[in-house]
Amino acid sequence: MGMTYLGITSQESKSAMSSPSLTGPEIAPKSGNVKHVVIFLHGVGSNGDDLIELGHMVQDALPDTQFLSPNGAQPFDQAPFGYQWFSLRERTQEKMLAGVREVTPAVNAYIDEVKAQYGVEDNQIALVGFSQGTMTALYAGLRRPKALAAIVGFSGAMLGGEELAKNHTPVCLIHGEYDEVVPYAALAHAKAHLDKAGIAVQTHARPNLGHSIDGPGLETMVKCLQKSFGIR
Repeated sequence: MGMTYLGITSQESKSAMSSPSLTGPEIAPKSGNVKHVVIFLHGVGSNGDDLIELGHMVQDALPDTQFLSPNGAQPFDQAPFGYQWFSLRERTQEKMLAGVREVTPAVNAYIDEVKAQYGVEDNQIALVGFSQGTMTALYAGLRRPKALAAIVGFSGAMLGGEELAKNHTPVCLIHGEYDEVVPYAALAHAKAHLDKAGIAVQTHARPNLGHSIDGPGLETMVKCLQKSFGIR
């Protein structure tokens, strides 16, 4: 479930140490001043380079933002390369839920390390996920003691919505209507659970789009982040 944006791959970004626990490429704020942090969580079988290019594309709109794109917490278990947040060898709800529960402490530890490293609080940090990264962002992010600035999810799904522990992080979900990997119906499923929990959620359907991110979807992400970070 890696992502290609309009045929562009990240060639400029170089891997760098983001924290002691997870590593991946990063982009410093264009202004030189870290006021906000965006953490990208990639899809299964991919790596941090897959999403970091989005940071280059939106830097002008988010000039005070540090962009981090860590590699997944585990090596991909279905190929000799790539990473995953949890295994998808068995794609039952039970197995996927167990997997995301297992990786959540590592994701939360990484967020806490980012807070310490950059001197920011939870409400200055946003998670942006793609596919399995969205599943991980929703599960881990909404179960932290304090709310994050936002969770933006592309082409993902909600796991464990029935047991949702909420902290009222605002959520923005974007999904292609022709998604051939994660069914488009997952968008409505996630919204129903978020609505029931009283969590503010925006959903955006992208017509004629498969398992990917397009220009309008990227624009939606920027608007959601600007609003959550208080950027006019």
